[in-house]
Amino acid sequence: MGGGLMQVQAALSRDLVLVGGGHTHALVLRMLAMKPLAGLRITLVSPASHTPYSGMLPGLIAGHYNFEQAHIDLARLCQWAGVRFIEAEVTGLDPGEKRLSLAARPDIFYDIVSIDIGSQPELDSVPGARAHAVPVKPVADLWRRWRQLEKRVHERQGVSLSLAIVGGGAGSVELALAMAHALRDKPVDIQLFCGAAQVLQGYNAGARAAAMSAMQRNGIELQVQSRVVQVDEDALLLASGERWRYDDLFWCTGAAAATWVAASGLDCDDRGFLQIADSLQSTSDDAVFGAGDIATQVNHPRPKAGVYAVRQAPVLARNLRAALLSQPLKLHRPQQRFLSLLSLGDRRAAADKGLLHCAGKWVWRWKDHIDRKFMRQFERLPPPGAMPFVGSLPDALNDDALVCGGCGAKVGATGLSSVLAELADEFPGHCVPPGDGDDAAPVPEAGAGTMVQSLDMLRELVADPWLMGRIAANHALSDLYACGAQPICALAAVTLPFARDELLQRELKQILSGALQEFARVDCALIGGHSMQGKELQLGFAVTGKALNSQQGLLGKRPVRGGDALVLTKPLGTGVLFAAHMRQLADGRDIAAAVAMMLQSNYRAAQLALMHKASACTDVTGFGLLGHLLEMLADDQCATLQLSAIPALPGVQQHLRQGVRSTMHEANSAALARLEVTNGLAAEQVDLLLDPQTSGGLLVALDGDRADDFCAQLRADGFAAAIRVGKVEQRQEAAGTAGFQVSLR
Repeated sequence: MGGGLMQVQAALSRDLVLVGGGHTHALVLRMLAMKPLAGLRITLVSPASHTPYSGMLPGLIAGHYNFEQAHIDLARLCQWAGVRFIEAEVTGLDPGEKRLSLAARPDIFYDIVSIDIGSQPELDSVPGARAHAVPVKPVADLWRRWRQLEKRVHERQGVSLSLAIVGGGAGSVELALAMAHALRDKPVDIQLFCGAAQVLQGYNAGARAAAMSAMQRNGIELQVQSRVVQVDEDALLLASGERWRYDDLFWCTGAAAATWVAASGLDCDDRGFLQIADSLQSTSDDAVFGAGDIATQVNHPRPKAGVYAVRQAPVLARNLRAALLSQPLKLHRPQQRFLSLLSLGDRRAAADKGLLHCAGKWVWRWKDHIDRKFMRQFERLPPPGAMPFVGSLPDALNDDALVCGGCGAKVGATGLSSVLAELADEFPGHCVPPGDGDDAAPVPEAGAGTMVQSLDMLRELVADPWLMGRIAANHALSDLYACGAQPICALAAVTLPFARDELLQRELKQILSGALQEFARVDCALIGGHSMQGKELQLGFAVTGKALNSQQGLLGKRPVRGGDALVLTKPLGTGVLFAAHMRQLADGRDIAAAVAMMLQSNYRAAQLALMHKASACTDVTGFGLLGHLLEMLADDQCATLQLSAIPALPGVQQHLRQGVRSTMHEANSAALARLEVTNGLAAEQVDLLLDPQTSGGLLVALDGDRADDFCAQLRADGFAAAIRVGKVEQRQEAAGTAGFQVSLR
């Protein structure tokens, strides 16, 4: 070996896991990203990609803000911060093993964990409340149910609707006023049921009077000293014995804690909230931190309010860093009083602090300014170069940081064909020339090509290793499905980022658990593999299979019959979306939709293709729809695509119009030389055909008379976007033309 030195990035050595995407953790993520620690891997676990900002929730319901203005996009924030985002629900915590249990996926481990999951309305003390009421948290469910209610109100055409809200605190008053404003022109009755003698306990008389006046002005009927003791499907039973009918019921009572927190054995108060010291550490475990509504600071107990969570963020960020570096921790002392700004529905607000109060439109403008300023912290993120590392982390930010992952990282079709052509001449009989091979090829001497093998590798596309394992397994298996093969076994090839042994084992367990979830669905055995360490995650599988139908044999990319219809089973756009994601431009909901598409197996689509006597099939991956279609066509054939029929994932067309492209796009554009465009199509419409796909759909050629039934069965089996996208024809020879072509209409 020579004496050269190899410089590698700092090995990962610690795992910090943030549970919940509350206000505190969103700010902590931003603070830690601005001054990262070398060797630290941070993971955020949250059940949704977007977390609501509580200050804007009433304005969202009232219609003053849209969804994006009132929510923090956690997926985008994590992508910017270099943090792994896991969209999952935590169901348990084992402090002894430093392990978190997640719903429907493997456990994860931590060195230090911080919990910021907020609270939830207390539903179980009133019989029937959990079954029939809509709780105000989680907000994602509240927003979905509210949009359904709005739609129903519009469809009832003048029929009156009765809404009941159970509460009495600031949240229930703001919710009632927001709903009243949003439905102000509709025949809706809103009643607020409060068990106490007055609403807004703890607010001064002036602020309370402003809220009461607003409720009266908006026609909200307030029922005080009306404690609900039972909830039926369409009525409330009060302690007085009265029954009140309702059509929809919203529950906004006292806070309750997630049960798994107390079940962990950590110190909790009598309501199940995590007890924390002034360092924001658990009073019983220094490796556990807590913030926001889920935690009770034992030396300084305070009401459950978002303002306290926001004030905890700088101390929590500093103390997490200090704990990881074995440095002294700072103590946090929450303020005694805080300014409360109460939304009154119609762009008015009331302010309350101690004995002082004021109300009016100018107060709402003041509140709006404060809320928008808070949210701008997550909308306008500094460029990566503005975030210096603490300590040395060589090569962490390098020139290829924005090269696409997944199939967007493939070598282009033109370069690959050129190399294979040269090698086929040099090694005749041992290297298949371009055009003769396939993504999944028959195994020589395996008996008339009944056994096939394929190999696929991906660079990291999503930071969640379990999801990455599932996507990579599905992606590799699709090559077998495209040729009508049943998977039998697989070998793994994994390159893991440099890390200490314990973190390597954690990562590998997550990746292979995800892959095995997909392999097990189709009875494919993972029989071995090879792993190594490197600069970034790379993952692939060699898969082996046999014909799904031994009588029909295997499908290939050819021969396509003239007159065949072309059917696409999944929408396009993963290359564009993840290129946008790397640049912090993509909406987390669009990324989630793309992941869901990539996790949809093509196994059933392949079965149906065989049942409908498909002539040829390919999976749409790195070379884009156009590149893979050209592989299917013979020299005397052409295809006509109905571009308006080709489905795209949410957000894709917007990013294409803005000029976002995958790094594979330029190489794929060589296929445009064999493209005829008619009807003046927009450039982004054509560019969709060049977008590299990861775990994309199948492109199936079959008799036109069978195509509609094939599509109907696909949609019935969950392929919602399956559709006829074109047809194949024998090309008419014309002077000056050569090769095969694709026409767009």
